[in-house]
Amino acid sequence: MSASIFLRAEWRNLVLANYEFDPALLTKYLPPNTELDTFNGKHYISLVGFLFKNTKVKGVLVPFHRTFEEINLRFYVRHNHEGNWKRGVVFVKEIVPKKLIALVANKIYGENYLACDTRHQWSSPAPDKLGVEYMWKHKADWNWVVVTADETGHFAKRRSEEEFICEHYWGYTKGKKGITTEYNVTHPEWRMHKVLHYDINCSFEKEYGKDFAMLTNAKPLSVMLAEGSAIEVMNKRKIG
Repeated sequence: MSASIFLRAEWRNLVLANYEFDPALLTKYLPPNTELDTFNGKHYISLVGFLFKNTKVKGVLVPFHRTFEEINLRFYVRHNHEGNWKRGVVFVKEIVPKKLIALVANKIYGENYLACDTRHQWSSPAPDKLGVEYMWKHKADWNWVVVTADETGHFAKRRSEEEFICEHYWGYTKGKKGITTEYNVTHPEWRMHKVLHYDINCSFEKEYGKDFAMLTNAKPLSVMLAEGSAIEVMNKRKIG
């Protein structure tokens, strides 16, 4: 195993609900040496639910921490490295069911992880259809994101909204004393499934703060289902 790899796992059945968002509200969350990325002039923020499977940290399987749900809120940035743009994401908050996972992620990667009750359910509600549901409980309230999608998969078209949302391979974190950390996430191109119906119930203000309250009653620009794959997360490094 390469010494640069921090984590190996599978990310499966990623549900991505994508909203247009006011860039002025994101500036205080923006890590130094990055700038907001856009698609067709729009700034996106995404509520994402998916399943971690077969998780290994530094090559080690941790008992009772191999398979778990994650739900996160993220927005899109880019970083200019020696004249080339790296397209990445910044996480507002990431929710997982295990306190140890949250502790390790907060300590090592400086991310804003929170441990809450989570659940998921995958189903076949009709022939040639996929049902994917993620639920999480915070402050006594259950939140959820549910989709029904076409079982037939496709790859995202080049320069499409699907490609913009899913093909970001860098994570950026706003650290202490103005330091930004960067880490690479590698995976093959994901197959996408057309979402036919969705249901989202999320108290964004309670979950993420007043800056995100408007999302509670907002209609997403799009909702996607990505099949996912095996992934690798590299060790972080400082930039700037």
